[in-house]
Amino acid sequence: MENKSTKPKKITDKNKHQKEDTILDHLEISVAESEKRANGTLNLREFYTVYLIETKLTDSVFQNKFSKLTTVWRRYTEFEHLRGYLEITYPYIVLPPLPEKRVMFGWQKISSDTFDPNFVDRRRAGLENFLLRIASHPVLSWDKHFIEFLQHEDDWRESCKTNGYLQLMENKFKALNLSMRLRNSDPRFESIKEYSHIFQNNLSNLLKARSRVAEKQYNVHKLHANYGRVFSEWSVVEKDMGDALQKTGHYLDSLASSIDAGLEDEELLADQLKEYLFFANSLQNVCKNYEYHQLQLEGAEDNVATKNIERNKAQQGKTSLMSRLFGAVDTDEVRELKVNLLDQQIQEGAAAVNISKTNLNEFSSKALTDIERFQNQKVLDLRETLTSYAFLQLKTAKKGLQTWIQIRDCLQNVP
Repeated sequence: MENKSTKPKKITDKNKHQKEDTILDHLEISVAESEKRANGTLNLREFYTVYLIETKLTDSVFQNKFSKLTTVWRRYTEFEHLRGYLEITYPYIVLPPLPEKRVMFGWQKISSDTFDPNFVDRRRAGLENFLLRIASHPVLSWDKHFIEFLQHEDDWRESCKTNGYLQLMENKFKALNLSMRLRNSDPRFESIKEYSHIFQNNLSNLLKARSRVAEKQYNVHKLHANYGRVFSEWSVVEKDMGDALQKTGHYLDSLASSIDAGLEDEELLADQLKEYLFFANSLQNVCKNYEYHQLQLEGAEDNVATKNIERNKAQQGKTSLMSRLFGAVDTDEVRELKVNLLDQQIQEGAAAVNISKTNLNEFSSKALTDIERFQNQKVLDLRETLTSYAFLQLKTAKKGLQTWIQIRDCLQNVP
């Protein structure tokens, strides 16, 4: 069982005076610890990890709605089911992503084992951050299914199986994966879609570069341990310089070991960058959902246009090639019946067009509002993450500078 002090990034709100009420104003939510458990003998995977979610009521006004203190254990797959449900229910929202399921942008010091204690604890922090993101969202936080996820362990699992959303999710994903060629597309969503790919590519390149730099830093610092060993061995045979050489060796050993804590802190910042790398996928999904609504509208409009053409032909008495060849011509009564039927279909099609337009307009309005919220939060979070990264580099550089100053002073005092 692990229980470390790693904390996710604090979620802030740029426009606090406009902040809407969320469940996080009334509850404290944390993923307090993780636990490795054994599967039954019939499972191919011998072990799995569960995470303990703790919620604590902080507002007595809400004591009738929430339990004062609850704890539930959840597997990572259950977090995936929660997010899948939210993705189907709120297609216009830039959903918070889950932390990585497998190690990404790894390097020499980072284990690829998903049961590695450091990886499990970083994922625990990421899952807590995921829940806090949802709980601080003015719409998502009040979702009944989300609240059940936090407080009802067994009931939520059963409702997850019986509410049918998993099938809806599968069907929706199939529809979104279809190639969509639109005649008319909102330039705002086209711009957002293009930006999301550029943003994702930039973050991916940044994380790749960072992992290479981290590995180089790690190796260079560890090589200083060779310096330390040489100076320590040398000090044994030197009478006048012995103490200075021995201290120099200790300083260099200290420098070699100092990089470990710094890179561990840096890995937490890399996780925050990964979160926004995955956020780019959420942004792209919102654009796909817009395209789906636009496609529905264009399909409804095409249907009405086709029925109008058929009606004009029926009204003018034009018949098909086969009818002309075989001498089958509609009577006036049949023609009138066809026209009346097509009129009814055109009327129904026009109603479908209006519904599609309403759905598209409502979706676009909600989506653009949430995308603006996301962009504001993104600027705050990335500014904090990148600034923290700069401070870590300064701290590492100062440590190196301090070490070499100590070595210089030590050697200058050799009698």
